[in-house]
Amino acid sequence: MIMATTLKPVDSSSKLALPTSQVNFVCQRCCQPLRLDQTFSSLDGQTLQDLAAPLATTSGGKENWDTCTADDEDFHGDIDDGVSRKHIKPARLSSHDSGGFTLLGESDIGNMENLSHRVKVTSYLFDIMSGESDVDHPLCEECTDTLLDQLDQKLKITEDECKDYRELLEKLNQSSDHDDEEGLLQEIQQLQKEETRLTEKLVEIEEERKQVSEETGQKKNEVLRLQQEEERYWKEYSEYKRQLLEFQDEQRSVDSQLKYAQAQLDKLKKTNVFNATFHIWHSGHFGTINNFRLGRLPSVPVEWSEINAAWGQTVLLLHSLAQKMNLKFERYQLVPYGNHSYLECLSDKSKELPLYGSGGFRFFWDTKFDQAMVAFLDCLQQFKEEVERGDTGFCLPYKMSNGRIEDAATGTSYSIKIQFNSEEQWTKALKFMLTNLKWGLAWLSSQFTK
Repeated sequence: MIMATTLKPVDSSSKLALPTSQVNFVCQRCCQPLRLDQTFSSLDGQTLQDLAAPLATTSGGKENWDTCTADDEDFHGDIDDGVSRKHIKPARLSSHDSGGFTLLGESDIGNMENLSHRVKVTSYLFDIMSGESDVDHPLCEECTDTLLDQLDQKLKITEDECKDYRELLEKLNQSSDHDDEEGLLQEIQQLQKEETRLTEKLVEIEEERKQVSEETGQKKNEVLRLQQEEERYWKEYSEYKRQLLEFQDEQRSVDSQLKYAQAQLDKLKKTNVFNATFHIWHSGHFGTINNFRLGRLPSVPVEWSEINAAWGQTVLLLHSLAQKMNLKFERYQLVPYGNHSYLECLSDKSKELPLYGSGGFRFFWDTKFDQAMVAFLDCLQQFKEEVERGDTGFCLPYKMSNGRIEDAATGTSYSIKIQFNSEEQWTKALKFMLTNLKWGLAWLSSQFTK
């Protein structure tokens, strides 16, 4: 039970300001505070005991009724209507009863004890009321009215049901109790036949159900087997798909490599090895091979290391052309040896003709270098003659004879020797020699391309 307690001060005229308590009970439905009637404070123990006593009903027999009337003279019962009534005596004040209220004058301690006792009594009374019904007490007037309205509705519904039951009972009592037994027997026989037929049908249905259950089991096993096969199939399909993708990637890679190789092959087919390896050109008055100048001028003193390198490239080119044509020179053999290349005399193996020099006064008086250049020019002439045997239309731009190169346009011949010769004429003779060598390279490259 919910209770709210508030404290209030005593009258200002009192000498000792002691607080008194006022207890408010709360409605068990709307939780609003309640103001109790003054009669709740005048209940004694006997009244509470009478209220707590159970109600007597007619279902207990005459002995219970006599006992109740003997114990309480104020109990009135009507056996015919089945309703029990109890008259509660008014509250009695007694100073000898420990359960009642006792006024102790103006004592503050007595007031507090009296208040506590009243609260206990009131709470006990509400507990009794709550225990005798399905509704928790206390209730406010509005909740009580609402509850009464609901109870009136239930009572009206119950009375209507009782009225219907009475009418039905009267109709049953007025109806005939003698039914047609033969009709009932026939109906029973028909029902028995129907029961037998339905039983047989139920047995057939049960057999069909068993067959269907067996077929369902077989189908489930078949479905499981098909699922396993499908799973295996998808695994194999995924594996084959993966292999196919790998093979396709590999094929694309091989195709790319093949295309690249084919492009390189076409490029190499169009590329002339001799032209790519030996680039003969000119730089002013100098003939060049692979950017090495061959010759020197007073105004342009080319280093002998560069001249030696240029002679090494020239010897290597003529040697390669001869090998390509399977040409063997008659009097000399070319020995490409970088910037120290030389020629061997076939009549005298111990005689070497160097195609490199170092400059200086002593060098200019050494005839081996001049002999080597004349011998190289002789080998070039043999190459020309060999080409002309196979191709009568082939012709070099400059004639070569006995160590000299003739310019057909001017009719001037230049010696390839460095002794007793000017550097300008020697350089021009070397330039004409490289030009003839380039023509021979071009002819061989055209034959190689075919």
